[in-house]
Amino acid sequence: MNTPLAATIAVTGMNATDNPAPGVPVARALRLDPNFHGRIIGLGYDPLDPGFYASGLLDGGAILPLPSAGRDALLHRMRELVAQFGITVFIPTLDSEIRAVALLRDELLALGVHTFLPTIDAIDRSSKPQLPKLGTAPGVHIPDSEPLMSADSLGKLIKKFGLPVVVKGVYYGAYVCHTEADALASFRYYEATWGLPVIVQEHVDGDEYNVCALGDGTGAMIGAVAMRKLALTDKGKGWSGVTVGSPALLTLAAALIRALNWRGPLEVEIIAAKGEMTAEALRVIEINPRFPAWCYLTAAAGQNLPSACARLALGAPMTAPLPAYKTGQMFVRISLDQVADMATFGQLSALGILPFATPSA
Repeated sequence: MNTPLAATIAVTGMNATDNPAPGVPVARALRLDPNFHGRIIGLGYDPLDPGFYASGLLDGGAILPLPSAGRDALLHRMRELVAQFGITVFIPTLDSEIRAVALLRDELLALGVHTFLPTIDAIDRSSKPQLPKLGTAPGVHIPDSEPLMSADSLGKLIKKFGLPVVVKGVYYGAYVCHTEADALASFRYYEATWGLPVIVQEHVDGDEYNVCALGDGTGAMIGAVAMRKLALTDKGKGWSGVTVGSPALLTLAAALIRALNWRGPLEVEIIAAKGEMTAEALRVIEINPRFPAWCYLTAAAGQNLPSACARLALGAPMTAPLPAYKTGQMFVRISLDQVADMATFGQLSALGILPFATPSA
């Protein structure tokens, strides 16, 4: 981590509203690394994504085709952006992107673009529909859940799990439902928003914790930072949180990385049943195959996981684990108005490109 990092790094997820994507905090973490001397290219899907307008954050930017356009469209766009910006590292930060980018690993590498992502097998095994099967791994406990392709089985599952139940979209979103009517409404919403399956999970009462971690692809955990949410938005997203020093949380994250031979970043969402911080009480409710939106806290607390990920993508040696992080480090999100020239919006809307802010070296 003390060696210079001079890559041109493309980061997706420039949305930063009340349901923020991880791209802006990943870029901020890279900027925080005193040995980062490269450039950051922000990639998004909407010219109004706030990250494009953050002063001093990006060196350039571009609009991507929507994930629904398919891998060929993404690869074609990446060819254009490599020619435009000389991108050497690509960090996708959205669930809907990870599989496509992982499948394009060899094609991207042929363009000179390095990634550090899990295998398709690991992505599948950690997905919401497949998550319960990971409960067989030593030290891993997962609430019962089932993927549904139709709402017809919803009542049967509610009888099996009892109320409340948690209804989840296949990519994003989770809602605790206290009635069958709530569960049906949530099913229809996630079906319309993200498609099928919709996941119904047994509800666990307790305190929620999150771990942002980085695996090396051989089963070792490069680093991990645990956080407890202090305040939530109406969408259930963390608006404030604090780092905690629970060995049980980090041990659980390490067990998952070992079981999956995980390569790259991930977020583990955990419930401590009845507030107990023991290995037996911790329940893994979700694994997200990318950096979380709060990942800047890892850098601020002393473990810059986004910077470590970029270095690993380039094949830099990394000593595991990284030094211990500071506990009691807090984040609180704010809303503020960013002022920019209309020309920025015009370029993104008309051309889909924000050129380098300064001439190339």
